[in-house]
Amino acid sequence: MRLPLATLEIFTAIARHGSLRAAAEALGIKPSTVSHQLKLLEDRLGTALFIRTTRSISLTEAGRALIRGAGPAFDQLSEAVESARSTGHAARGTLKLAMPEFAYHLFVGPILNSFCAAYPEIELELSLTDALSDILGEELHAGFRLGDRVAQDMVAVRLTPPLPVTIVGSPDYLAARGIPDTPRDLLGHTCIRYRFQSSGQIAPWSFQSSEGGYDVDVQGNLIANALPASVDLAKRGLGLAYTFKAYVGTQIAAGELQPVLDDHLGPTPGFFMYFPREYKSMMPLRLFIDHIKRQQSV
Repeated sequence: MRLPLATLEIFTAIARHGSLRAAAEALGIKPSTVSHQLKLLEDRLGTALFIRTTRSISLTEAGRALIRGAGPAFDQLSEAVESARSTGHAARGTLKLAMPEFAYHLFVGPILNSFCAAYPEIELELSLTDALSDILGEELHAGFRLGDRVAQDMVAVRLTPPLPVTIVGSPDYLAARGIPDTPRDLLGHTCIRYRFQSSGQIAPWSFQSSEGGYDVDVQGNLIANALPASVDLAKRGLGLAYTFKAYVGTQIAAGELQPVLDDHLGPTPGFFMYFPREYKSMMPLRLFIDHIKRQQSV
């Protein structure tokens, strides 16, 4: 039997409020509609659900059996509707984010202490991947990427200003192989290249000159698909790595890595967060974006 939900809602209201008129007022409908729907339900079930007198109304045995099952069910439905109404509109709930590992180290990890302290009821799930994630297919809320080129049905919000890049090598490597004076000199060096996880392509080493930007097709016998690994290989003296300057700032300051060719390098477009338009008003996502922006401006 197909469940007549609207009619069952009216029956539940009568049982809880003690009269047809009180049920009508609670539901915001006419008393005649309540009476008509109750008759339809009783006819469909083939039994009376209430004993009516001129002064009162009370449940029959069948009515008591029905309210024992229908009452809790409608309570659960009401809770589910309210949960759906509030999800994404309060400072609580789950926020699932995909990001490259170096983005986590650069600017997400450092703000998590303050974010979690400010919003303890938001549960963060971080998927660390350099691949461009399928937000909808992977049931994520948002992802991070360099630049604002995203699918037409996605929104891109800038999180960071353009980020300077650098090329680094260990002091031992540079002492043995020499310091390159121009990007062309890299053709005589061992360069640790980066392969994109999603496309499988090798990332270009891009440079700037007075005539515009250009790439150098560097070579080397080491390829990694994670930036932390590339930097670690450079620290071990195995070659030069192309990376974000902020990512290796500590190692440069400690003398573990030495930057080269900075005068020939321009900044990247900066990081953007991308997400479906439908999540634009999702409160946990808005709070996370605002928090990152505030921390970037400090």
